[in-house]
This record gives sequence, C-alpha cells and structure tokens, in this order.
Amino acid sequence: MSRALLFFPRAVRRLWRRSLFIRVTSTTLVLSIVVVGALGLLLLSRVTTGLLEAKERGSVGEATAGLGEAQRLLDAADTGPSTPSPSRLVDGVVTSLATRAGSPATFEVLLLSSLSNAGAPERGTNLVAVASVPPALREAVTSTQRQSWTFTEIRFLDGRSVPGLAVGAPLSIPTVGPYELYYLFPLAQEQQTLDLVRGSILAAGVVLVALLGVVAYIVTRQVVVPVRAAARTAERLSSGNLDERIPIKREDDLAQLARSFNEMAESIDAQITQLEELSRVQQRFVSDVSHELRTPLTTIRMAADVLFESRDSLTPAIARSAELLQNQLDRFEALLADLLEISRFDAGAAKLESESVDLAPLVQRIIDGSEPLANSRKLRVRFAAYERPCSAVGDARRIDRIVRNLIDNAIEHGDEQGVLVELAGDADVITLTVRDFGVGLRPGEAALVFNRFWRADPARARTTGGTGLGLAIALEDARLHGGWLEAWGEPGAGACFRLTLPRVAGGSVTHAVLPLSEEVADLDPGEDRHDSDGAFSRERPSVRHDERAVHIDESIVMTVNIDSGNER
Repeated sequence: MSRALLFFPRAVRRLWRRSLFIRVTSTTLVLSIVVVGALGLLLLSRVTTGLLEAKERGSVGEATAGLGEAQRLLDAADTGPSTPSPSRLVDGVVTSLATRAGSPATFEVLLLSSLSNAGAPERGTNLVAVASVPPALREAVTSTQRQSWTFTEIRFLDGRSVPGLAVGAPLSIPTVGPYELYYLFPLAQEQQTLDLVRGSILAAGVVLVALLGVVAYIVTRQVVVPVRAAARTAERLSSGNLDERIPIKREDDLAQLARSFNEMAESIDAQITQLEELSRVQQRFVSDVSHELRTPLTTIRMAADVLFESRDSLTPAIARSAELLQNQLDRFEALLADLLEISRFDAGAAKLESESVDLAPLVQRIIDGSEPLANSRKLRVRFAAYERPCSAVGDARRIDRIVRNLIDNAIEHGDEQGVLVELAGDADVITLTVRDFGVGLRPGEAALVFNRFWRADPARARTTGGTGLGLAIALEDARLHGGWLEAWGEPGAGACFRLTLPRVAGGSVTHAVLPLSEEVADLDPGEDRHDSDGAFSRERPSVRHDERAVHIDESIVMTVNIDSGNER
C-alpha cells in the first residue's frame, strides 16, 4: 500500500512533465476555477453588502421613528390628570410599537431598564429573549446615550433563533427612570435571498468552468495533435528514416510550421546525403592513397635499408642523410598504418578478435618495452596492479595498442617525477589509469586531446615521432570494446588518461574503478615495493569519480588537420 502511495505522485509528476495536453488543459481549468471563484465571491460580497446596507438603513429609520412615537406617548402620559403606573406605561409603549410592526411582525421590541433595580418592569414582544441584545450594544447605548446598532442573533424563549439586526436607543420613562428601547429586525428573508444568490453563483460557476474545460480541451487538442505528429515525425527522422514528412492539411500557422519543418528535413536529407558522399570519397581517397603509397614506399624502404646498412662507408654528410631518411621512413610507415586503421574505423570495417586477456602482464610487457624511451627521458614508469590476475575478454592486439599509446604519450610529456600506471577492476569493469606529472592540459583541452592531428602547442618538441593519430585510434579501439577513454589535466600538474573496459567486450560500462584527477598518485615516489612481476602491488583506497573528468563520447567531432604536431 505504501509503495503504491509513493508510486502515484511520481506517476502524476512524470505525466505532468511529459504531456503538454494535460498541462495546458489542467492549467486552464485551474485558472478558470480561480477566476470564476474570485468573481463569484466578489459578486456575492457586493450583493450581501447591498442587502445588508439597505436593511440597515430601513431598520435604523424605523427604530428612530418608533423611538419618537414612544417618547410622545410617555410625554402625553406625564401631562395627564393622573400618571399611570410604571407597568401600565411600559405595557402601553410596547403595545403601541408592536402595532407598528404589522402582521406578521417585521420587527420585535424590547424595553429594558437601565437600572439594576429588580422591581423595574421590562417587556418584549412575541416571547423575544433579553439575550438577543448583545452586552456590547447595551454598554454602547448606556454609555453614549445615543442610538446604536449591530448585527446579532435574535433568540426567543421557545428556543428559536434567527439572524437579525438590533437597534437600541435610550428612553426616559417618568417616575420610573432611564430605559433602553431595542428594535430587533429579523434577517431571515435576506438570508434566503443570499442563499439563493449563492446557489445560483455556484451553479453558474460550475457550468462555466465545465464549458471552459471543454473549450480548453478542444483548443489544446487542435494545437497538441499537430505538435505530436511533428514529434513523431522528428523521432522517425532521428532514427534514420529521412523520407518522413509531416502531412499538411490546413493553411494556418501550424501548417506553416509543418511546411518549414518539411523544408528543414529535406535540407538536412540533402546535406546528409552530400556529406555521406563526401565522407565516402574522403575515406576512399585515404584508403586508396594509403594502399597506393605502400608499393613505392616498399621500394624506397629497400633502397634506404641498403644506404643505412652501408653508412659506415659513406661520407659523414651522406651517412647522416641515410639515418634521417631511415627515421622519416619509419615515421611515414607508422603514419600510413595509422591512416589505414582510421579508414577501417571510418568505414565501419573494424572488428574485434576476442579472447581472454590478462591485462597485468600485458601492461608490464609494454612498460618493459618502453624502458629505452623512459631512460632517454630520464624518468621512471611505476606500475601498481591491485588485482592479479586482471582478466577480460577482448581483442588483445587493440588493448595492447591502447595501453602502448597511453604510456608512450605519458613518457613523452612527463617530467622527472615519472609516470604512474594503475590497474584495478571489479565484477563488471577493468580500469587502467596512466598519469604523468608534466606540463598538463589547459582548460578545455581534455575534450580535444583525442582529435586527429590535434596538438596543444605547435612549438612543442616531438621525441617519439608519433603520427598524431595514436590517441584517436586508442579512442576508437576503446569504443569498439564498449568502453570509455577519458582525459584530465591541469597546467603544471600533469595529465591522466583513464581506460575503462567491460569484463566482456561489448558489455555495458556505467562506472570506473579508479579516479581521474590529481589525487590518483597516492603512492610514494620513493617507494620501491615490487611483486613477482616487478610491478607495484598494494591495496587501493576506496575510489570515486572526479567531477572534473572529461568523458569523451560519440558527441565529440573528430576533426582532421593535416599538420604534423604533438598528439596533445
């Protein structure tokens, strides 16, 4: 039951966010209810105020006239040959005023003594109770000696009660003393009128809100249905069906929107077709050129090998030229190989040859192979493997190429603090980080470092003779496995690259095991503990994701700038 109660609000919120039709209709209904309610309350308030003010004016006028009549009766009785008793005076006044009320009585009368004398006579009409007069009204009449009035509840001795208006004024009775004369006007008729008006306003409001709801439904449907049709067409377009168009049946603004959308779709279709053709031409050109260059390159390589092997018998200038030719041919061959590999990725022809791979010895072999380059740079590569064996099912050749590119790149851009390589895994993924402590990356460069032929500093010296495609190929290899390849760096703090692969190629990667930040290096650079394979081995602290890490995904556009330079 509690789960259902929690699910219902979420479902309502989700439906509210996703449905324009429900939002517009509901908002219209709510605003209609608020507006109609406000107008109804205003109208009811005006009607109530008008009825009560009219009743108040008439009642005060009637009470004033009755007070004058009562005073004339008392004055006439006082000037006669004999003065009646107090009881007869009070009865006469009340009887006279009751006659003015008519039948049925339009008001009730109470004649109360202002003194606390228990013997003073008090009278009222039609069993009206003294409790009908509020104490505050009596206090106002006796203290100010002026006419006062207020709304109250008229009560009778038989238990009845009705809403009413009480008007009081001081009255002096000869030989008796000060009295108070109260007129009590029932408001039952006005209450019936207000009830009728209230019911009419409520019924009219309900009908009006219902009509507004129907109008909102019709109007919103006329807008939402074409929008939904456009959304469905856009979804089919995004899924690759470029022939989809919005049907146009009208000539209004929505039809104009549909025509503009169809024109945009036709333009996009034409541009995509043109770009696909250009891409095919480019890929075919790169592939053809790469293949065609292999034949003359093989001949040049044979001649260059002959010159290089006989360089000892050549003059120093020619021998140096033979060495330069050999180096540049090596670089040219590497560039051709990388271009061929990139063309296979572009053509979608790259495939995995999956097998079980233990990454720990694979990484160790690559580090051992990079030792001459590291020695030339006078730095040390440290390796920490937190899991042995660290196995995954993937393409060993491509994983080897990714790791080799990352380590060679780190050695080239590292400093005397060396390079730190870490390897760890859990039940789902394996993560490898390669960290250098060199010049690092400026803000925004982590998203560009995998672009083809991109370089951070055109003036930076190149020592490894790379092609500028190594990291781009590494990214494609990681994607082919279904993994991530990410970069992080700060100026002066070095850079870190993180490779995350699923345990089985093509699996889902949702997290990384090792962090990607300046906190990666938590090993003491002077610590030289090795395991049996010569690698650092220790228990890795709890890991986390670094919010500054830049994840390179399919949204990054790979740009080609035919200009040699550093890979990052």
